[in-house]
Amino acid sequence: MNPYNYDIEALERKARAVRRHIVRLNANSPAGGHTGADLSQVELLTALYFRILNVAPDRTEDSERDIYIQSKGHAVGCYYCVLAEAGFFPVDWLATYQHADSHLPGHPVRQKTPGIELNTGALGHGLPVAVGLALAAKRDNSRRRIFLITGDGELAEGSNWEAALAAAHYGLDNIVIINDKNNLQLAGATRDIMNTDPLADKWRAFGMQVTECQGNDMASVVAALEGLKQEGKPNVIIANTTKGAGISFIQGRPEWHHRVPKGDEIELALEELKDE
Repeated sequence: MNPYNYDIEALERKARAVRRHIVRLNANSPAGGHTGADLSQVELLTALYFRILNVAPDRTEDSERDIYIQSKGHAVGCYYCVLAEAGFFPVDWLATYQHADSHLPGHPVRQKTPGIELNTGALGHGLPVAVGLALAAKRDNSRRRIFLITGDGELAEGSNWEAALAAAHYGLDNIVIINDKNNLQLAGATRDIMNTDPLADKWRAFGMQVTECQGNDMASVVAALEGLKQEGKPNVIIANTTKGAGISFIQGRPEWHHRVPKGDEIELALEELKDE
């Protein structure tokens, strides 16, 4: 059971708090960050950690806990901000992001950061590991579910589709694959670099049950997550998002893949993210 179970309004407030953390965290990092990728998945991670996941800071070793994997490991900034808000480590750690000897390196490292389940960074690794964890849970008759967020650009990695074959073959309906489909990646539009559309048709062809949602609309995200069925097929949620969502001068702009707020941009972003 999730320890918070927030309603939609509370989740939306939490998402704004997470976005404010993302702005400050990336602005303060000596090594930059991935502001656009962080912002696109805020609603997804906030809904997971404050309503859906059966996990809590005092149950990180519980054999029945749900597992979350940040497959798009470069968007770790958002992940850290959500974990801090959920109590896995002190919020003041966020000010140390990518500093020397920090508990918060530039990609997820489970040996350094409480709450991290898998070291990720090289794309295409999250789903194969998730499939192994889901298969083990099935064979142990465990109630746990395995959730992960992938980027749409990440789906160019063939390891994802090998893993998808295995997930469907073994009937792993305890796995939830969430695609953060923000349509942009490092060098431009995903459709121009390696088009994955029609994405829903591809997942269905691999034997998946597919749901689509508006990934930056909290009610739509929660409805998709709570409507999942465990009926012998792996679950895929295609979350249609906007890269940089929530900040007008960042959203939808590919240059913010690596850019971080500087100078007046910091205060402008925080002004837009004030609680209503």
